[in-house]
Amino acid sequence: MLTVTATDIQNNFGKYLQAVQLGNEIIILKNGNEVARLISKEKSVSFLTDSLTGVLKHDYDEKAMRNERISKHEGLD
Repeated sequence: MLTVTATDIQNNFGKYLQAVQLGNEIIILKNGNEVARLISKEKSVSFLTDSLTGVLKHDYDEKAMRNERISKHEGLD
C-alpha cells in the first residue's frame, strides 16, 4: 500500500496508475487527511463483495472490516 499526496498523484499519475496495475493500493492524502484510494478493478470487486457479505448477514462492523481488508493487502507492497 502506498500513501501519496494529491499533488504528487496529480503530477505523477502515470507512475501511480502503473503501480495500481501491478497490484498496489494507493491512499491519497489532502492536507494530511485520507480522501481517496486508488485500487484495481479486481480488488474493488473483492472489496465490495466482502462489505456486502457482512451487511447482508447483519454482521457488519465497518472498522473491523476495514482493518481486515488493510491487513490482507499490507504484504503486497
